[in-house]
Amino acid sequence: MNTFASYLAGELPKIETCLHDHVATLNPYVKPMAEHVLQAGGKRLRPVLTLLCARALGYSGGDPYPLACSLEVLHSATLLHDDVLDGSELRRGRPAAHTLFGVGQSILAGDALLALANVMIASYNVPPLMVCLSQAILNTASGEVQEIARVRDVTMDMQGYLDIITGKTACLIQSACEAGALLAGASPELVKAAADFGMNIGIAFQLVDDALDYSSPKEVSGKPKGADIREGKLTLPLIFYLESLDDAGRERFTKAFKENTLQESELESTLVAINAGGFVERTRDMAASYIQDAGRCLAAFPTTPETSLLYAALEGMAKRDK
Repeated sequence: MNTFASYLAGELPKIETCLHDHVATLNPYVKPMAEHVLQAGGKRLRPVLTLLCARALGYSGGDPYPLACSLEVLHSATLLHDDVLDGSELRRGRPAAHTLFGVGQSILAGDALLALANVMIASYNVPPLMVCLSQAILNTASGEVQEIARVRDVTMDMQGYLDIITGKTACLIQSACEAGALLAGASPELVKAAADFGMNIGIAFQLVDDALDYSSPKEVSGKPKGADIREGKLTLPLIFYLESLDDAGRERFTKAFKENTLQESELESTLVAINAGGFVERTRDMAASYIQDAGRCLAAFPTTPETSLLYAALEGMAKRDK
């Protein structure tokens, strides 16, 4: 077990206890849906990054766990909303909440979790932290709206794709790291370094997720392979694939993709072609470049055990398989 995995294993019980205790305060009609999405598990990357950034930059004050877990609560709220918007039936191998509790209830439970995250962070009475969380909510919602607006948009280029993943994923991870630095009372320069570190990790994380959608089996990822293409999402492996086609092939594919008339056999052959063409690996290579940029951001941090753990967190991220 590497050093980061060992640290994560030690922190997970405290994170889970904090999440459980705060969800227990919710209205009993809301609590089952909140518990369902949290019990699906997850890497708990956001709270661990908050804890590490705070401690790396000298925080030794009171309980940091409600702040760290507020970002995970916010993330869970977005998952409830995302699954409704995408029509996803599975979340990490379990039934999505809306398939069990209904669409309306799941949306409102997501709203309740957003409010709970605000309550948790407000308890610190540090205005910049409230601004940080509010900006995360705004950016995440904006990224999701942009993604919906561009479903089956075959004109989307690399920059449009990066704008979407920055909003829907990277900004929340950025805020997790920035919040840790703010809690530590770090200088503006170090707060920016922490935020930039989080942004680069966040972009890399989503790039790998999008690569895994084309390569990871359902038994590992918890969702069917090729879910993105079925939902009309133009992610980077598909963008690379479209660029590789001749004019006639691109016209045929984009017409069927835009009109949602791809046959299952065509979809399967596309998945094979994307893997065989190296487009999954190209996406991972791009993730690796953002991971390198994240490492450079840490050069501004003091030399501490937690800074070493942040470097360790980067190891293997581009090669993860789930």
